Amino acid sequence: MTEFALKVLVTFLTVVDPVGLVPLVLGLTGDATPSERRRIITRATLIAALVIAFFGAFGRVLFESLGISIDAFDIAGGALLFLVSIDMLFGRQSGARETEREEADARTREDVSVFPLAIPLIAGPGTIASVILLVSLAGNDPVRLGTIAAAGIFTLLLAWMAMMMSQMIAKRVGTTGILVLSRILGMLLAALAVQFILNGIGAYIGALRAVH
Repeated sequence: MTEFALKVLVTFLTVVDPVGLVPLVLGLTGDATPSERRRIITRATLIAALVIAFFGAFGRVLFESLGISIDAFDIAGGALLFLVSIDMLFGRQSGARETEREEADARTREDVSVFPLAIPLIAGPGTIASVILLVSLAGNDPVRLGTIAAAGIFTLLLAWMAMMMSQMIAKRVGTTGILVLSRILGMLLAALAVQFILNGIGAYIGALRAVH
């Protein structure tokens, strides 16, 4: 159980990357007053929480209704997370979180809380894929499901705190410190992504052998 809890927490921390949000928040809310920045960050965090909770509760049912097996989603989700981890390792803004066109569009908006802060920077494809994969691993175990919920809430709280303290963190840690931490988290995410892919392939091979 401890191993599962650690895996869930590390997965959430790496895909959301609270510290990595700091320079993005500074760029998106540079012209906002302190009270406006607090409102934007709080609203974005709450919206992201609702999106993550929705896919955690209904994501598996949605994919099953489309005829997509959990094994297939394990492989596809792992591949997506691996691409995100590569961008983190090389210090690039991940296209899985926000494209250059989306970033340019976001800067012309007065309220950036929904887009791009909540979606896709916090609750992006990587985060959504992760929560569906983790819920699938948990099955119907209420303790494991509760662990996923607790880890998600804890990670979002850290993200909210990091964004609220973005100016102070940027001054203390600096861009280099943020990139170093992001690379470390990227390495962990790459390993987790490969494990998801191996789990999907192993389960698919096992199902084929059971049929034959």
